[in-house]
Amino acid sequence: MLEPSTSVQYVKGIGPRLAEVLAAKGIHTVDDLLHYLPFRYEDRLNPRSVTELRAGEMATVIAEVRNSGLFRTRRMPIFQLTVGQGRTRLTCLWFNATYLQGKFQAGQMVALYGKVEADRDGRLQIMQPQFEILGDMYEEGGADEAEKKAAASLEIGRIVPIYESAGQGKLTPRWFRRIIRYALENLNPDLPDPIPAAVRGHLSLVSPREALWKVHWPEAGESFTDLQSSRTAAHIRLIFDELFFIELGLELRRREQKAQTGIAFEINDNVRQAIKKILPFHPTAAQKRVLKEIATDMQTPYPMRRLLQGDVGSGKTIVAFEAAVIAIENGYQVALMAPTEILAQQHYFSARQILEKTGYRIVLLTGSLEQGHKRDIRRHIAQGNAQLVIGTHALIQNRVEFENLGLVIVDEQHRFGVMQRLKLMKKSAAARDGTPRPVDAEPDVLVMTATPIPRTLALTLYGDLDVSVLDELPPGRTPVLTRAVPDERDADVWEFVRKEISAGHQAYVVYPVIEENEERELKAAEQMHRKLREKIFPNLHVGLLHGRLDADKKERIMREFQRGAIEILVSTTVIEVGVDVPNATVMVIEHADRFGLAQLHQLRGRIGRGAAKSYCVLMHGGKMSEEGQRRIDAMTRTTDGFQIAELDLELRGPGDFFGTKQAGIPSFRVANLIRDRQLLEAAKREAAFVISGPTSEISKDEIERALKQMRARWSLSYGLAEVG
Repeated sequence: MLEPSTSVQYVKGIGPRLAEVLAAKGIHTVDDLLHYLPFRYEDRLNPRSVTELRAGEMATVIAEVRNSGLFRTRRMPIFQLTVGQGRTRLTCLWFNATYLQGKFQAGQMVALYGKVEADRDGRLQIMQPQFEILGDMYEEGGADEAEKKAAASLEIGRIVPIYESAGQGKLTPRWFRRIIRYALENLNPDLPDPIPAAVRGHLSLVSPREALWKVHWPEAGESFTDLQSSRTAAHIRLIFDELFFIELGLELRRREQKAQTGIAFEINDNVRQAIKKILPFHPTAAQKRVLKEIATDMQTPYPMRRLLQGDVGSGKTIVAFEAAVIAIENGYQVALMAPTEILAQQHYFSARQILEKTGYRIVLLTGSLEQGHKRDIRRHIAQGNAQLVIGTHALIQNRVEFENLGLVIVDEQHRFGVMQRLKLMKKSAAARDGTPRPVDAEPDVLVMTATPIPRTLALTLYGDLDVSVLDELPPGRTPVLTRAVPDERDADVWEFVRKEISAGHQAYVVYPVIEENEERELKAAEQMHRKLREKIFPNLHVGLLHGRLDADKKERIMREFQRGAIEILVSTTVIEVGVDVPNATVMVIEHADRFGLAQLHQLRGRIGRGAAKSYCVLMHGGKMSEEGQRRIDAMTRTTDGFQIAELDLELRGPGDFFGTKQAGIPSFRVANLIRDRQLLEAAKREAAFVISGPTSEISKDEIERALKQMRARWSLSYGLAEVG
């Protein structure tokens, strides 16, 4: 009898060697194997006759091999397979497929799946079809007739699941069908359902056993559309399971956070007057709403855990400084951690400018400061003389101790590792006796991000944080006009840049540098800088900024650009985050179709920061990939960061949404955040219902069973972020 936790190597037909191949696919246990779902299904119960096929449709055909062979054209070798049903024939073609030579024998039965197309003479053919040879129904030698018949019954006369192959094609879809069938037949039938009966009732969920059987072996009457779109009752049960246990963990963590001891900040007239002093303009309705949400959190006696997301230029920094004023006026220290030195320095200069009237003691601590200076700053922090401490990851080094840390602000949060954020929060533990801090009180945490996060990701990645959204631009900001221009019109673009600079403005020219070809692409950026400086704008000051420059040089170039001494800045994406030059009104992005959508939007956010009209020009080669075209279209269509984030999530998937495989985004086996939004909302709702129990609907035992399953899944699969 197999248990879900049994190692796959003990499943008949696998063993230690094949278990290693499966491990590369993330399949370690029987449970993992059973959640390795088909990526599509073939209708071999009612396969199409060749005469019924129509050009343009996707179809499954079962037919007999007539002949096959390779022929060469000037451009490439093409493999041709001819199959037939009676007198009717169908041709299949594969490009560059020399590996198919000798694969097919006349008389074999094959299942083919692909898009039907008409050739120049109107004859139907399938290009590059997926195929499965049905001739030898049982791959293992020595099978008797009964075994062969059993194997054949999994291949034809039914709706057949198609799995991705593994081990470079060694483990075929047919192999997976046989192994998964065996695992289902031998699974312990007495396993309790970990989802409480009331939750199953609310959503009419089938049992896990029924779901697993029907997702792998659909019954004859099942809707083919529902199968292909993962919308059968079986799919919904498995998807809900996965999302429910993530949301249950996040809900539990949220409740536990509310139970921790925090600091109840007082908001009195002194605090209100200090906040009024620092406001440089009349705040927007969104800024007022968000500050109220933050202030309300800070007054409670448990720690604030809030995500502040706002589009580029929405005024997050001023809101963060207002929160800092509340903490400082209550006698606490504030730490602001930024991901790069350039951004930390920018926050430091902004803080000194905005908080100047308050007379607060503000310090900057970064890795590049010389040792003696760092030592002095650390002493000021430990003695409580420094009220606002701004820095990079240098803030979380062991030698940095705070006297009385009350608020932690983390900017551009997704660039930090989980443990880094946690370490900074724990700095409050160094508070000395005699401070007004309650014993073991956790500081409040405000996480800021300029990457608008789609609601689906916010519910998973930040499900334990309360979310505030700044969705309004401050007065004086004008939307940026975005245009896509092909490379051959570059002379027009440079003429436009010249006009803007003649009007007293500045411009960015951005080059993509992709890490794999960093050397070559850096040369391209340097060549562009030389060409612009020497040939196109010989009378203007053209600067160059890229990631290989040391921190001091980067800083000097940015200061010159901010001062107006550099009129055109050629840059790689190091300017993406946080640089504020209100006089820059033009951004030309070269090879724009090679940038990610969120990255393009972040870059565009560097302009439009003053009152003058701003322009973003997306340069591209004539032929773009379909995805590149969609990204460019989205950028010219909207400046709404949240719309752009939703499309970016759709194009790239959650794992790559932040540019790298983000620690903290669970790796889903069956769920898809874009497709399964409604189930995610339902999972969040039901998780809150379960944690609120026991009630007349839900027993203590059911809650314990659900929590036990959740803990097992979190430790094994998700390892989700401890903070945010």
